Amino acid sequence: MRYQPSEKLDTLPKILRDSCKKYTTQTAMREKDRGLWIRYSWEKYYEKVNLLSCGLASLGLQRGEKVALLGETKPEIFWAEFAVQSIGGIAIGVFSDCTPSEVKFYLDHSDASFAFAEDQEQVDKIMEIKQSLPNLKKVIYWDPKGLWFYDDPLLMLFDDLLALGKSFSNEHPQFLDEMIDRGNGEETAIIIYTSGTTGTPKGAMITHRSMVESAEAQSSVINLDQGDEWVVFMSMAWIGGQLIDFASTLLLGLTVNFPENPETVQENIREIGARGLLFSPRQWEAMNRMIQGKMNEASVINKFIYNAFLPIGFKKGDQILSGKKFGLLDRLKYALASLLVFRPLRDKIGLKKIKVAFTGGSALSPDIIRFFHGIGICLKQLYGSSEMGLLAAHQDKIKPETCGKPLPGVKIRVSDDGEVLVQAPWRFSTYYKNEEAVRKVFVDGWYHTGDFGHIDAEGHLIVMDRMDDVRFLSGGQRFSPQYTETRVRFSPFIKEGIVLGGSDKEYVAAIINIDLENTGHWAEKRKLSYTTFADLSQKPEVISLVNEELMKVNQGLPKHAHIKRFVNLHKEFDPDEAELTRSRKLRRSFLEEKYADLVMALYGGDDETMVSTEVTYRDGRRGVSSRPIKIVWTE
Repeated sequence: MRYQPSEKLDTLPKILRDSCKKYTTQTAMREKDRGLWIRYSWEKYYEKVNLLSCGLASLGLQRGEKVALLGETKPEIFWAEFAVQSIGGIAIGVFSDCTPSEVKFYLDHSDASFAFAEDQEQVDKIMEIKQSLPNLKKVIYWDPKGLWFYDDPLLMLFDDLLALGKSFSNEHPQFLDEMIDRGNGEETAIIIYTSGTTGTPKGAMITHRSMVESAEAQSSVINLDQGDEWVVFMSMAWIGGQLIDFASTLLLGLTVNFPENPETVQENIREIGARGLLFSPRQWEAMNRMIQGKMNEASVINKFIYNAFLPIGFKKGDQILSGKKFGLLDRLKYALASLLVFRPLRDKIGLKKIKVAFTGGSALSPDIIRFFHGIGICLKQLYGSSEMGLLAAHQDKIKPETCGKPLPGVKIRVSDDGEVLVQAPWRFSTYYKNEEAVRKVFVDGWYHTGDFGHIDAEGHLIVMDRMDDVRFLSGGQRFSPQYTETRVRFSPFIKEGIVLGGSDKEYVAAIINIDLENTGHWAEKRKLSYTTFADLSQKPEVISLVNEELMKVNQGLPKHAHIKRFVNLHKEFDPDEAELTRSRKLRRSFLEEKYADLVMALYGGDDETMVSTEVTYRDGRRGVSSRPIKIVWTE
């Protein structure tokens, strides 16, 4: 049921206040903490926001000032963001795994006056760089473990801010209502920093009106009813988390649920019987690898049953995706398959009651979308950007190879050179401190996404790759590295891979990261001993296994785009070494430069090469890793 506000509300805090009046004692959110689900009503939700708003006001937060949010997505993050926005502040999400230098960039560039930090880990990052942040007035933390003996006037306990807010609220009981009434849709609600795959991240300033209108358009795609259970897991540093998990759940009046920690997500989803969720492509890929890996190691009988019924699931999924009717015999077969295989499998991974699930942020293999539909999970793909929000989505008809059709109010066209151009009512207002960059991406009223794609005969958007990443081989054939990479990651034994090629190259090559868990189990079952990731990656049997997986991928690619040579890298790509963005996208140019010698060897005649790479450890120390790695022809 679509959200129906009691009046036209143009800011998120106004909608929150309206929702509190409507739903009062109904459950607004739940958090799993120390094994127990803690419930917060809409009334309690609003009370927390009120106290935090008053507390921040008493500390001197002014309209237009910036507040950074560092930590896993928890109720405190939601309360803090609403509190900041309620009194006219601007929220900036920061990925929880950012290094101190990255945190320094975001807080310094945004001129953040305050920061909310989850725990000692996040506080320590700020303490390390605080001398470089002259604008920072206070750091508020909510998990005091390990921080009891920290004595710094910059630090403040979350509960102390609530107490300060209570005193302020007692003296100014109408303060929050007055501040919310002063707000208007044209004020900036958040600054979202771009992923930085091709350079320094830019801060896109998003207004309340843009967030509200975007969320209204998204609500029909989400198609859930008020009170339905929704799992919140994505970072508020990502536009998808802000628009779907934060804004759309508010408009729809969904009950948001916060898992205890990343390791218990599947178990927690199962406990609450979630009806909807948003996962990144990497999370769906990891789940797919986990399922396939478990089935590869299952007993002979269980493996036989799974492999026998999976084609029935695929057939059902394909017919649903294509809109075709399912015959009586096929329905009976699928009912049996669901009873014996798919329903228990969905229950095992926590998705038994899921009505709709989403992915977005980067490309996801159509094979993975098809797989989840085959086991009975309605997985839809979203397309958007930090600057323009959500633009297209799978709606009534789902075509796995596409991003769906434009949302209501969105216009999409493709330029003569294949770039996707868009217009949307909820575009960002500007880049913070970088208005010149806005003029580069907006031409004649159209936002240039930098994505290469086309629109099919039914109006579905197909995005192949970034414009800068589409490659030509020396023979003139064009191919998309990203298109191949998404299919490579469908393998249960491959976690990541970067596909290489260029106008001076005759063929396509790849640098592969094996999946340590699944490949390790595979090796152990075959009594192959190994000591480290590097050791396992170079085992002849593992190299042969990856070779077989890549040859399967090649079967679905044009001949010229086949991966003809590859290496198993001796280490995983790491965002702490800037090899991946914090949203886990490949930093292609950086990787090609960092591993230039290895790329050269892939196009040379040797069967082995030495690789030395500088490694940054979590404690900040640096070291060098060197070892020989094999170079393999796939065909």
